Amino acid sequence: MRVVIAEDAAVMRELLAQMLTMRGHHVAAVVGDADALRAAVAEHRPDVAVVDIRMPPTGTDDGLRAAVDIRREHPGTGVLLFSQYIETAYATRLLAQGAQGVGYLLKERVANLAEFTGALDRVAAGGTALDPDVVTQLAAASRRTEDLHALTDRERGVLALMAEGRSNAAIAQHLYISAGTVEKHIAAIFAKLGLTASHDHNRRVLAVVRALNSDPDG
Repeated sequence: MRVVIAEDAAVMRELLAQMLTMRGHHVAAVVGDADALRAAVAEHRPDVAVVDIRMPPTGTDDGLRAAVDIRREHPGTGVLLFSQYIETAYATRLLAQGAQGVGYLLKERVANLAEFTGALDRVAAGGTALDPDVVTQLAAASRRTEDLHALTDRERGVLALMAEGRSNAAIAQHLYISAGTVEKHIAAIFAKLGLTASHDHNRRVLAVVRALNSDPDG
């Protein structure tokens, strides 16, 4: 796939570029600030952009704001955000536009090449890839909101794993339950969140967005 990398630390930029090149991906551009990221995506039209949240010029949420712009202006480009910290409000802001083609990982996950590239593949394919620690915090916040009160603890756990981008088979393996049981839990989640059959092509994404957008700090 074609990838644009945006990271202000030169060492991390080079590490990411080398890792992705070794896996057979084409790194179209490597940039160090949010404005250069916008220009690189417009020029190269990558399959996915890997974006640090905190970047120049201000060193606050410039990467996030650029990612939001990219999703609006280039909907075919996936965005994989990464950060040193769990910033749930930032994840919620990005996902407010929909969970398709979005990822959010902690930087420590980059050390696990298989995990990082797996998340990148899911995002490039239009899926969702959220860091388990981010999902845990968002799910905990969601328990205080009215629209998710009807979910059981097990259903919340299944929804959290869905947000990580896991398939039904992967969820079953993680929870040590059958694939059929996972399907029943997901059907119950859809029903309790009011996601009817008319949303069948997108209900999984809608359920994740419903959970994440319920974060009271977002």
